[in-house]
Parts: sequence; C-alpha cells; structure tokens
Amino acid sequence: MTTFSQIFPPSPTFTEKDLPDLSSKVYIITGATSGVGLALCKLLHPKNPTLYLGARSLASANKAIEHVKAACPASRGRLEPLVMDLADLGSVKGAVEEYATREKRLQVLVLNAGIMMPPPGSKTKAGHDLEMGTNCLGPFLLNKLLEPILRQTAAEEPPNSVRVVWVSSMLNAGVPKGGVLFDDQSCPKQLKGMDNYMQTKAGDALLASECAKRLGRHGILCVSLHPGFLMTELQRHMPAMQRKLLSMIFKTPQYGALTELYAAFSPDVTAEDNGAFFIPWGRRGAIPAHMVPATKTKSEGGTEGANRFYEWCERETKSYV
Repeated sequence: MTTFSQIFPPSPTFTEKDLPDLSSKVYIITGATSGVGLALCKLLHPKNPTLYLGARSLASANKAIEHVKAACPASRGRLEPLVMDLADLGSVKGAVEEYATREKRLQVLVLNAGIMMPPPGSKTKAGHDLEMGTNCLGPFLLNKLLEPILRQTAAEEPPNSVRVVWVSSMLNAGVPKGGVLFDDQSCPKQLKGMDNYMQTKAGDALLASECAKRLGRHGILCVSLHPGFLMTELQRHMPAMQRKLLSMIFKTPQYGALTELYAAFSPDVTAEDNGAFFIPWGRRGAIPAHMVPATKTKSEGGTEGANRFYEWCERETKSYV
C-alpha cells in the first residue's frame, strides 16, 4: 500500500460493534495506560472480557483501570494490572510468573507498548539501547514466556482465534535495508535519531514473521501492523513545535485502536494471514520489498535476517527464560 493510503486510509470495516460477547476470554495489552493501548481497552471492556493492562507501575495501571471502568460502568468484564517495565527483563519475567498463578488461558497478546527517541545514550537495566530493549527485547521475552499458555489456549479454542499482535510502524521510509543492520558479532547496530527507532519497529515486523513460522504449527497467529499516524505518548520526547505540527495531520489514538482491533479479532484474519502486516484502519498491507528477503531462508533465496534477529533476541534474554 502507498504511503498516501496509510496517511489517509478509508473508513474501518471492522469496529467494536462487530465483536461478540467476550466473557471468559483473557487478553493482555501492553502500554495500556495511555494512547492506543488505553483506547483498545475501552473498545473491549463493554464486551465483558478479562483484560490485563500492562503498565510500568501499579499506580498508573490502577488509574487506567478506573478510566476504563468509568467509560462503561455496566460492563461485567474484569480489569487487572500487569505491572512490568519492558526495559527491565527481570520485571517481565516476574509479571508472567504472577500472571501464571492467576490465569491458565490467554486468547490474545497485544504488544502495543513502545518508546521513541528517548534522550541519547538511554539504556535498559541490562545495558541495551533503550529503544531496542523496550520495543523488541522486552516484548520478545514476554511473548516467549507466555508461549506455553498461548499454546495451551490454542489447543482448546476455535482455529485462528489465539493471536499475538506486534505493533510496528509505517515502514515505507526510514528503515535500513533488510530491516535490521548487524555488526560483525551478529548484534543489531545502534543507529542515530529516528533511524534507530525505525530499525526497532522493522525488528518488530521481522519478529512477528519469525514467530509466525515457529508458533503457527501450534495454532497461534502472529501478525504485525502499522496502527496509523497518531498523536500519542510516543511523541513526548519530541520538541513542542514538532508535536504541534504533527497534531495537524495525526489522528487520535482511537483510530489506531481500530487497526489493532482488526488484527486481534477480525474473523477475516485467517491462517493464510499468519505473519502478515496490517495497515490503518484494518487492511492487509505488506512490508517493504527490501525487507522481504529477511523473512525467507537462504534456500528460498532470502537472507534469514528475521531468524538472525530472533536468535539475537533469544541470546540476550536466555537467562530470564
């Protein structure tokens, strides 16, 4: 799809009005205290599911929970905090351990949280670049640790209903060739400014593609998406004038929530879409042509870049698995 089509997409064809009752279903949404994540919770709560709101603190999670409750006080759904910092892999492991004591099922995991252009030199607790750690390593570990529950749920649920949604970005520009650049030690290179952020978002799309290959045989769909051009907390590190200019074009988070809703719940998303990339406000798109070889094996004429990135994430998080 063209960049123009993603900036000015057609009206959504799948909305919260198309959802069935979601009682007995369980969902995790990271980055759920503001922006698109919070908007998605507000779309789902009236359908009575159990929602775990990923947050960096209990206070912010509880504030978001009260906000969602106030939007639909008649809901019979359950709202629970899932406290973790994706930049602290130990806290991710602790959050999953806590979740496993309370739940035995998980229908959809929405990896929505992210960070963009923090102060130069910002690091995770383990010393990784903060954008790479928050946008890729933390979500990778969360997905990995939840895999047994996802597989168990997929064995009991209707086909194609158990999904992992990786929230990426518009990848038509600003992405390095192949998606992720590696150094001589097969580690992702740290880039500068917006290039670094875009590399991590391309990394999310590559991880979704690779996870689709590994989890698809267990009945789990893994997809990625560009939620849309939106004004959210992602821009909090940008200069005020730049934020003001973006606000003239960008939409509210509710629109991005509809893109995520489509990828996570639409019955039109089937096994044939495993590993696919979706665009606003719920349409099948495609990653850039220069990234496609990274999703293929060498025997298929590809570079195996997605597998290389997956294996790096696996190495960096192995002590927490």
